[in-house]
Amino acid sequence: MSHRILDFSQNPLRLRTRLKQLVVQSENEPVQTIPLEDIAVLLVSHPQVSFSQAVLEGIAENGAVLIACNRKSLPVGMYVPLAGHHQPSRRISLQIGAPVPLMKRAWQQIVKAKIVAQSKLLQSLFGFDKGLLKLSEQVRSGDPNNIEAMAARRYWSQLFAGFNFRRQPEGEDDINIRLNFGYGVLRGIVARAVCASGFHPAIGLHHHNQYNAYCLADDLMEPFRPIVDRVVREQFLETGHVEELTPKLKSELISPLLGRFLLNGELLTLFEVTTHMAASLVQFFAKERKELSVPESFESISEEKPF
Repeated sequence: MSHRILDFSQNPLRLRTRLKQLVVQSENEPVQTIPLEDIAVLLVSHPQVSFSQAVLEGIAENGAVLIACNRKSLPVGMYVPLAGHHQPSRRISLQIGAPVPLMKRAWQQIVKAKIVAQSKLLQSLFGFDKGLLKLSEQVRSGDPNNIEAMAARRYWSQLFAGFNFRRQPEGEDDINIRLNFGYGVLRGIVARAVCASGFHPAIGLHHHNQYNAYCLADDLMEPFRPIVDRVVREQFLETGHVEELTPKLKSELISPLLGRFLLNGELLTLFEVTTHMAASLVQFFAKERKELSVPESFESISEEKPF
């Protein structure tokens, strides 16, 4: 089975299903069909894309995620499968009942992995990491000293040095918009893995915003953010300021997420890596393992092209 990210943002389309296929109809283009089981993420941002209830049913049954985007192509909503595991009640009970010290140790590992990934990116781009690797060794259970924020200040100041950049999740400058688009797709991939594990994406380790339905996805995606950061930097160096996210820019942002990453000596897709990570959290909460499953390399080794 392949994993495809479909982006419907340029033209009016009608989506329907037939014989376990997603049927894509456009007024001036030939009809296209994609096996529902091949779809991982479906991005919809054009205001005249219509789809039937059967489309929602089909993608949910096959474990895919639908992400609704606004007119700036930024993700604003997500539709994820409810039944991702054969024992959802048991898994959610395990998740809800996880003791705080265990959750703090899981967050410690995530923060450390994130800072290590940031260190590796800076090292590959500049030949030095501004001391991030040493900072990662100072992360304690629950990160009480907020080493994550200290690392972030060093990381962003170096990654976009000279661009007068400030990381703002709600920012509308060129760099933040590209980051937010890439992170939105990444969030969908991780939410999909969380649901497949039987955990609920709203019940987080560190993120606890009562208005956020994807707190756990936001937790687990942290170490993978540098995958997006790398391509955004490369884009900005090449194109500078742009007025909107073009199909080319979005395709470039999505492509690294379709690459393969090294985990336990194997090259796996990001969908497989995040599934392993979510499953390892289940085992961590069940006290069946002491370490979360995080890839050794966050650099995309091979690429596929989005539809």
